[in-house]
Amino acid sequence: MNPIVVIPARMASTRLPGKPLAEINGRPMILHMLDRGLAAGIGPVAVACGDPEIADVVRSAGGRAVLTDPSLPSGSDRVHAALAELDPGGVHDVVVNLQGDFPTLDPDGLRLVVTPLADPNVDIGTLVVPIRDEIEATTVSFVKAACAFKEGQTIAPALYFSRQAIPWGLGPRWHHVGIYAYRRAILDRYVSLPPSPLEQREQLEQLRALEDGMRIACVRMEHGPFGVDTAEDLERARAILAPA
Repeated sequence: MNPIVVIPARMASTRLPGKPLAEINGRPMILHMLDRGLAAGIGPVAVACGDPEIADVVRSAGGRAVLTDPSLPSGSDRVHAALAELDPGGVHDVVVNLQGDFPTLDPDGLRLVVTPLADPNVDIGTLVVPIRDEIEATTVSFVKAACAFKEGQTIAPALYFSRQAIPWGLGPRWHHVGIYAYRRAILDRYVSLPPSPLEQREQLEQLRALEDGMRIACVRMEHGPFGVDTAEDLERARAILAPA
């Protein structure tokens, strides 16, 4: 595999406008994400920017930025559009979509997300962490993955994703971490598809892939990052990443 990491970022966040440039200990969040991508060491890293001010910040820090159409409907579309400039020859056969709001991500997690693609039957890799309590299980902003890991294994097929607490019954439940590793051809196919019925119902883009028959595999981690979606999340990230 020859991965490339692309971080989609735009200023028009519904709950936290200007999120990519929100400062965390004197450094914009998008630069924290650039640091995490580079620290993983799995391939070159670039930011797919929906706004010129994000591109200016990334470039001034020595990073690579591609300006994309701000009207693109999703991060996956933004990543795909940036690839036309970043890698027009298709040298990179795996594309890691690293969301721009996980500043507490351990770079090891980014390394793990590509491991399911060692199986040629898997189209997309992603990450899950254990759900710890019923509050998390019933919070609709925490996406759940229906997957079951065999004894001693860390990779399992994703059967469904939902905002509801799935699956039913006793046993572990898994919180989905929205970082993806796509085979290049699969990303091309994914963005060519219209939004699917279950995707629109649950408001979860990964269901478009499952409804089209793509195979997604989950890698389990014990601890994962949290997404910065609100002012409270931002303060939490600042506390976690504060210098000792």
